[in-house]
Amino acid sequence: MAEVKVPELAESISEGSIAQWLKQPGDHVEKGEYVLELETDKVNVEIISDYTGTLSEHLAEEGDTVQVGQAIAIVDENGSAAAAPKAEAPKAEEAKAEPVKAEQAAPAKAAPKAEAKEASSTQQVIASPAARKLAREKGIDLTQVPVADPLGRVRVQDVEAASNAPAAPAAPAAAPKQAPAAKQATAPVEVNDDRIEVVKMTRRRQTIAKRLVQVQSEAAMLTTFNEVDLSAVMELRNRHKDSFVKTNDVKLGFMSFFTKAVIGALKKYPLLNAEIQGDHILKKNFYDIGVAVSTDEGLVVPVVRDADRKSFAEIEKNISDLAVKARNNKLGLSDLSGGTFTITNGGTFGSLLSTPILNAPQVGILGMHTIKTRPIAVGDQIENRPMMYLALSYDHRIVDGKEAVGFLVAIKDMLEDPEQLLLQG
Repeated sequence: MAEVKVPELAESISEGSIAQWLKQPGDHVEKGEYVLELETDKVNVEIISDYTGTLSEHLAEEGDTVQVGQAIAIVDENGSAAAAPKAEAPKAEEAKAEPVKAEQAAPAKAAPKAEAKEASSTQQVIASPAARKLAREKGIDLTQVPVADPLGRVRVQDVEAASNAPAAPAAPAAAPKQAPAAKQATAPVEVNDDRIEVVKMTRRRQTIAKRLVQVQSEAAMLTTFNEVDLSAVMELRNRHKDSFVKTNDVKLGFMSFFTKAVIGALKKYPLLNAEIQGDHILKKNFYDIGVAVSTDEGLVVPVVRDADRKSFAEIEKNISDLAVKARNNKLGLSDLSGGTFTITNGGTFGSLLSTPILNAPQVGILGMHTIKTRPIAVGDQIENRPMMYLALSYDHRIVDGKEAVGFLVAIKDMLEDPEQLLLQG
């Protein structure tokens, strides 16, 4: 018998929920064949079997939360799909004939599993080397340190806060009392009204909700607005759209223009491409631009890597490929991690104006909106122009209003004179 276990997924992911079993007990499985789909905080991952044989048992059901390293199925390497049902009967008889032995064996098997879980949870703590060193010096258990980072990373400031917290010594005693409350929170909601449908939030939706609230409570978020005349961009697109498709096999959309304009503005105002860690600022000299994509499971933000080094066509292809993967639930963890700035386009759904929420730990996000033809004063004349409202949400802790407004004006200037985008390099 061989165990199918939850593999290592990513350093920020330690558990997931079983979304769907692709193989049932009695089914034959080949080595490398998918046996189930696991839903994590970020993406759905298909788990393969490392063995060939018959899937004899599920150790967890659909909807159950499972940890990295946990056994979730049993594969009988000597079995076959046809023989599997017959093999179960003698096992049942043996269990009835020797109930005492079965009971005695159970505790012995349970103990190693419990130990494995404890060891796994300790190893799964993600912390910087400096944080681990400080925790050792102060004698602090990293598993008990409250984490502010949305990705679950323990940082130096978290360890310092835990060491200075007056309530810290009482935490171990309080933990067992909190366990029943956690169970109550996940218990089914009972509503005595047949007009109300109760639907459990998916793991991804729960994570989105938690992180958005966390960002609003931790960051000094502020939004500034401007409007941009897209006449020049639209005229340029209309002149080149046919030749662009023939040459690059992809349409010339608005996102490549906005991505290039954002990169040009980030180079002028680098704090919007930074990250806060404690009392330090991490200025990033690379431009991995996240593009928000709406899916049935919620909003995801895949990342266009090194966008400053890509052409308009490469950016359009990247965004198109990532959007298709997102909607087909095929994004990998590497597609979602490490963005430095995010662009979200509510205009695709008709939004005229909104205040986007930061995608932590980033400190800036640009909101695009629908294009509306409106009368605009151009010199002494009134002309109808295609106008779009832009919104920049930023973390006021490190970005001042002057920089935020300057950043947005820089984007506006480059889009109203798109030839400038060619000079950004």
